[in-house]
Order: sequence, then structure tokens, then C-alpha cells
Amino acid sequence: MNARSLAQAHVDIAQALPDLAADGKPALRICLLGYRSHPFVGGQGIYLHYLSKALLAFGHKVDVISGPPYPELVEGVGLIKMPSLDLFAVEEPLKALKWSHLKSYTDTYEWWAKITGGFAEPYTFGRRVAKYLKQHGHQYDLVHDNQCLAWGLLDIQKRGLPVVATVHHPITRDLELKLAAEQHWGMRLLIKRWHSFLAMQEKVVRKLKHVITVSEQSRSDIAACFKRPVSAIDLIHNGIDTDVFKPDPNANKTPFSLITTASADQPLKGLRYLLEAMHLLRPHYPGIQLTVIGKLNAGGETEQRLKALQLEDAVHFVSGISTQALVARYNQSQVAVVPSLYEGFGLPAGEAMACGLPLVATNGGAIPEVVGDAALSVPAGDARAIAEAVSQLFDKPAWRQMLATKARTRIEETFCWARVAAELTHYYRTQMLTTEAARAHR
Repeated sequence: MNARSLAQAHVDIAQALPDLAADGKPALRICLLGYRSHPFVGGQGIYLHYLSKALLAFGHKVDVISGPPYPELVEGVGLIKMPSLDLFAVEEPLKALKWSHLKSYTDTYEWWAKITGGFAEPYTFGRRVAKYLKQHGHQYDLVHDNQCLAWGLLDIQKRGLPVVATVHHPITRDLELKLAAEQHWGMRLLIKRWHSFLAMQEKVVRKLKHVITVSEQSRSDIAACFKRPVSAIDLIHNGIDTDVFKPDPNANKTPFSLITTASADQPLKGLRYLLEAMHLLRPHYPGIQLTVIGKLNAGGETEQRLKALQLEDAVHFVSGISTQALVARYNQSQVAVVPSLYEGFGLPAGEAMACGLPLVATNGGAIPEVVGDAALSVPAGDARAIAEAVSQLFDKPAWRQMLATKARTRIEETFCWARVAAELTHYYRTQMLTTEAARAHR
């Protein structure tokens, strides 16, 4: 055999051998789903970015199917765009329906839902994905859904492709808090109409063979709201990218500066209580400043509250920034605050802690599971308690440093994406693929 033939033989052998994952077993072909997945949209986009990155680093082949706005993915992760009408990016949704759309029930339904106050994207995304995977599903070993929870998942599962869904927390909690904060009956009807997709999600969660969540709090809430037994909900915590979110020893801290991540007019995030705490603190700390990673809605409740509390010059909203810019903002701040009334996991808390910030956090939802004893805990919805905790950290530099060190250590030791990838790989192999193989041989 000449040298050229020998080289070709080596190539043929290498191509014949299966790619191996970090656990020494054949790599999996994983399809991740997200109906809208840009990180600026919210925590689900962040989860999809880091999950796909971690699974790729573990050695798997990973594709993401997403509707717009599309995710930011690392090189090596495939993106399959699943276009929708994207009506939330259209100035006049009423005029967005074209004659060509009328040929598609999915497009027409999405348009009709939008103009009647509904939110159909999970449902219509599920229909489009089910149609796509009917043709291309053989390319994957499994499908992992990121809280779409649409009827289409049951179609995919019925055709024999293993499906698992991550439920971060039941959106039922968001609905309850929004209804509690709204007094006008007309607006309450609109809120209920918007959340009508929850009826679908509840039924789908009950019928899926594999469901995971990210905290014990979410596990119990899913059981209560979606009526799936706790024993049928598996727990795999989120991770924090500690290589990206980390302390910067060269950063200059701004005195009396706070930072939080919050959707301005979402009652769930509890921003109103942090603003009220700011109002209580300002007479004692005239230079106090708050950076809110989020968008301020013109004319919204938060803007009105800022004016009423005379805090317009002390609170700054920043949105659409890169991850690197976010890390820089964390490192320039003196104290982080998470005022949420409820969190299914508490990613902002974990990211701030990874950056070595002393943290004041409520006891809402799963936040205590994330922060442990490495933060000052206050009751959810208590502005005075937030103010008192922040004041203690402003006045005690040594305490700030102690909490900052504990925060970073806790995230490094307890939460990392490499651990998530390893746990999920084990789950895929033992819970999903083994179960499906056993069913196939019955």
C-alpha cells in the first residue's frame, strides 16, 4: 500500500468511528427548541445560549431551532431559523397579514390571536417545528424544548422522537401577580386573554414523557399549577458561565451604586419595591444611583413611579447591551439587588454573585436556593427591608467584601455549565433514550 492509499485508509477509519462525548460514549445529535430566543428578550434566550454552548463543549452535535428574534449562538452550534410573522416587531400588526399568509392556517391564526390580544407564538412555533421535524427528525437523537410547551411537541413525541421539555417555572405565577396588580376590569380581561396559552401548556406538560425544571421551588409550582406529579419532574439546576461572569480587580467601584436586572413594568420582578427603597435611602445617601438592566416603557407605571418619588436623576435604565458590557456594569457597581417577588431560578442573582458582588435578594421563589447564605435575604415585597439591608452594606466595607467572596465561591462550587452538560447527558442517556429503546422492543 502506497503512502497515499495509507493516508486515505486512515481517513476512512476515522470517519467510520463515532464521535465521542466527554463521557467517552458516542456523541448525541441534539435539537434544542426556542420560540423566541434572543438573550435580550429574557432569561429563556440566555438559557438557550449557554445550554447549547455547554452541550457542544461536552462533545455533542447541537442545532437550535428558533423563531425570531433569533438567538446568539457560539460557533459550532447550528441555527435553523423558523420564521414567524414576528408581529411584535411590526408597527401596524392589523395590516401585517398578506394574501400569501391566508394559505397557511398557522400564519392566519398567529395574526388573529395578536390583533385580539392573545399570544400565539408558542402554539404556532410548535406547529411549524412539528412539520419541519416530520421531515428532518431522523437527523436527531432527541429534541429538548425550552418552555414552548406546545401541542406540536406531542406530535413529535408520538412519531417516536424522544422529547424533553425544560419548564423554568409555570407562567401561571406571572398571571397571578399581574392580575393582583391590576384593578381595571378591562385590563384584567386582556391579561387573561394574553395568557390563554397556559391552558395548552398545562395539558402538554401533563402528557410529555420527560419534563425537567431548574429548582425545587419550580418543581413544586409545576406540580401545583400544571398537575403533574412531583415524582415525574426531574431537577437539573441552571448554570452560570464563571469564565465570563467574574470579578474584575481593575474595575473602579462607583460609591453608593446599586444594580439590578428587571423588566420595568413586570410586577413579578418587584422593581417598585426597590424604587421605594431608593426613596427611603436617598436622604441618607444623596449620591445613591441605581442601574436597571432593562427597558423603561414610556408612560408606563415605572416611569410614573420614578416621577412621583423624584428619582428620575438617580435611576438609569440600560438595555440591549452585550454580555461583556453587562459584566463591566456589575463590576462597576457596589451592591446588587434582586427585588423579585418570584423567580423560578434567579439567573440575575447568580450572575451578580459570580462577578463578586455583595447581594441583597428577596426570598421570592427559588432565589434562596441560588444564593444560600452568601447574600442578605429580605422578605419579598418589603421596601423597608431592602433599604435596611442596602444601608448595612453601604456602611460596612468589610461585610461587603466578605459577602462578595462568599458569593463568588458559592457560584464556582455549586453552579457551572459544565456540570449542567454532564447531568443532562446522563439524563438523556439513562432516562430518555433507554426508556424509548425499551418501549420500542415491547
